[in-house]
Amino acid sequence: MTASSDRTLLEVRGLNVYHGQLQALRDVSIAVPVGATHAMIGANGAGKSTLLRTIAGLHHPSSGSVLLDGQDITGMRPARRVAAGIALVPEGRRLFPSLTVEENLLVGTSGGRQGPWNLDRIYELFGWMRERRGQRAAQLSGGEQQAVAIGRALAANPRVLLLDELSLGLAPVVVRRIYGLLPQLAAAGVTILLVEQDVSQALAVASQAHCLLEGRITLSGEPAAITAAQIERAYFGVTAGGNGNGSGAPAFDAGTGQPGAGQISGAGT
Repeated sequence: MTASSDRTLLEVRGLNVYHGQLQALRDVSIAVPVGATHAMIGANGAGKSTLLRTIAGLHHPSSGSVLLDGQDITGMRPARRVAAGIALVPEGRRLFPSLTVEENLLVGTSGGRQGPWNLDRIYELFGWMRERRGQRAAQLSGGEQQAVAIGRALAANPRVLLLDELSLGLAPVVVRRIYGLLPQLAAAGVTILLVEQDVSQALAVASQAHCLLEGRITLSGEPAAITAAQIERAYFGVTAGGNGNGSGAPAFDAGTGQPGAGQISGAGT
């Protein structure tokens, strides 16, 4: 982690978002300073991906606002948000499988900002990528595809990088390798907001953590100051008398930082 500025770069105020009749976010407010890495944790269906997609302009709030460096961008179209400095790495990577690695990276430059993240710098960040830049994305492993998705977002030279479920479907060793890159991005001045179910990975890189439960923020604080018991209560809405899942199994495994046998499952985030 790197020290962040006191100046807020990304701010969400009182955000309420619906999917049809279902309310996905309820009065969500966060403020992410310049250069900080904030993590949003929570179970499936908590609203984490909805939050990122709303910040990126892909969902429209019924009320509340999104501000970038003090400017209200709530009504701004997604393409204009990219030009303003917001880039999203979506859940599932969403690469163009028939395009090469380099062609996928070049997609990220369309409508982006001028800045230090050119192809050469991205190839330096991911050491394997230059030699395989002519390979089609469909031929890459899941971890390699995730790296290309991150590189594509960096090619837009974002001020704010939104990362949605980086660990999804990847082997633990690959997850550790990808998360090991995030401090380098923060040190390079990129402000990061990530959502993740892998609590231990998220807390290891974050300067501030928030927990979402049923669309509400139930816990916020510095990772070092948050206990496993607090995370369990915030993650599952449990009380000290039980785990709230009726299974008798631990809801949260403090040793691994992962939900335990009573893990909530359900629809996507």
